[in-house]
Amino acid sequence: MLGELPDPPRRAPDIQDDFRGGPRADLWVPHYLPHWTTPDRSAARFDAVDDGLRLRIDADQPDWRPEDAPLRVSNLQTGTWSGAVGTSRGTHRHREDGLVVRTEAPTRLLWAPSSGRVDVTVSASRDPGCMLAAWLVGTEHEDARAAGEVCIFEIDADAIGDESTARSGVKAHGDPGLTTDMAEVRLALDAGEPHTWTAIWGDGETVIGCEGVVVRRIAQAPAYPLFLLVDLFEIGGPQGSYPKSAVIHSVRGWDRR
Repeated sequence: MLGELPDPPRRAPDIQDDFRGGPRADLWVPHYLPHWTTPDRSAARFDAVDDGLRLRIDADQPDWRPEDAPLRVSNLQTGTWSGAVGTSRGTHRHREDGLVVRTEAPTRLLWAPSSGRVDVTVSASRDPGCMLAAWLVGTEHEDARAAGEVCIFEIDADAIGDESTARSGVKAHGDPGLTTDMAEVRLALDAGEPHTWTAIWGDGETVIGCEGVVVRRIAQAPAYPLFLLVDLFEIGGPQGSYPKSAVIHSVRGWDRR
């Protein structure tokens, strides 16, 4: 038992969205790392529902990148940045073999704190081949080494039940000052129902919790601007019925002051 999460700050959140009517245009970019691909492939599929935003994978949705196929994704992220077309400079360099910018992304730091707290309430997908995830990833707009990630959660559809499991932790990626530390965590809940994840990071420590209980405490943290990404993936070829979906119910975030 790692204890209970601290209460959120008493002041109003710096960002807040319950997705009524869709994602806030001043907070979210509805594309997944658009610089590494083309707009038709990066664009999220979604619709507003009574209790939030339903991310979808549709039957006719293209793979995010031909080189990463089969992989389809609908994602919201709190900003973009990349170098010029043809360069290898951009947020979240997920692979090293020939990755180049295909669509230049403007520098948009809609929410990119270097430390703080975020609460994300979701219902994960039960659809075959799907994974729901939330990450804080280094923007890299000032330094390519500022590439670490706080993996708040990754939940596979086949890991959901009366009790569920998720992956959570820190990933170094291109940051030489971080060490990847990921672990599977057991949750005494059905992750296909609404539940809240929390990440608190700064001063060399990352704390990740679920439903008010700490599930990871890691003695390291990125110390540079991070974008928040919330995404639904379909990993593997088409299977089952469509659309496949997950719901983001709300997001609240506080910069550390």
